Amino acid sequence: MRLPLNQRVAVLLHEGIRGTHGKTGLSLLRYSEAPIVAAIDRECAGQSLPELTGIKREVPIVSSLAEALKYQPQVLVIGIAPKGGVLPDDYWHELKNALSAGMSVVNGLHTPLATIPELKSLLKPGQLIWDVRKEPPNLEIGSGMARTLPCRRVLTVGTDMSVGKMSTSLELHWASKLRGWRSKFLATGQTGLMLEGEGVPLDAVRVDFAAGAVEQMLMRYGKNYDIVHIEGQGSLLHPGSTATLPLIRGSQPTQMILVHRAGQTEVMNNSVPIGPLRDVVRLYETVASAAGAFPAVPVVAIALNTRHLDESAAKDAIAQTQAETGLPCTDPVRFGAGKLLDAVMQG
Repeated sequence: MRLPLNQRVAVLLHEGIRGTHGKTGLSLLRYSEAPIVAAIDRECAGQSLPELTGIKREVPIVSSLAEALKYQPQVLVIGIAPKGGVLPDDYWHELKNALSAGMSVVNGLHTPLATIPELKSLLKPGQLIWDVRKEPPNLEIGSGMARTLPCRRVLTVGTDMSVGKMSTSLELHWASKLRGWRSKFLATGQTGLMLEGEGVPLDAVRVDFAAGAVEQMLMRYGKNYDIVHIEGQGSLLHPGSTATLPLIRGSQPTQMILVHRAGQTEVMNNSVPIGPLRDVVRLYETVASAAGAFPAVPVVAIALNTRHLDESAAKDAIAQTQAETGLPCTDPVRFGAGKLLDAVMQG
């Protein structure tokens, strides 16, 4: 399942456009092919989405679901990703208003909505609530089998959560397709699943089966493509992250791209220092090879998130990072992923 391309979409983003929890909605606005007709954010209502975000998409920002209804949306997507994935209390009336107006709801939060009696009672024929974070059936323990696949398997890894791993994987996927390669983007989080429909919501999978779920996904698609781009999750540096190691073991990557936010020196909200990037590169390569138990996996390039910098400062940060690490570096959202893809093909 994926976000429908034939239905008009409103994205619920209260305090998410300027805040820190709007990753899902902003990513949909940047990358989704679905017709998004309104962004709902009471803090930014009436302002310009391109001016606020740099996203080149003219979508009106409105203050409420009631105001969005004049654009005749058929689907409401919860576009925030708050800490812990729990729906804020003041969102409930917006959900109820959407269901009462005949809209379907797409929910990427940890809190399941489809089984809540109060919401189910509002559903009419043709409406649905899609809880994206559901564990796939028939999972098994990982076995390392993905290393037998002939395709290149490119995994994005990060110095922190929410630094741009999904965006980097998507940009690499599209760049690969432009070069005529059989390329596949495999989603591992709720936003990627809404965009592409194929993958696994990794943080909904019991930890014992997480590597197996990734492996199962790779074995399903890997034989049919030249290159597979696996959406990264979490970070080995983050004290609350459990997703990165299962992704490495399950996908058995052939190359990794390290994603970092320019100038960030600590893991967000945890005061854990981020060491020199060359040391972080060494960490990921050491973990991926597990002291020789698995083949060596190089970090072939750095994807630098420069969204908060002007273009001149972004170019300076990229040049500095490239000099410090000795690896190719660019911001794939801002300047394209060609440089990163060249490194993948040479790695």
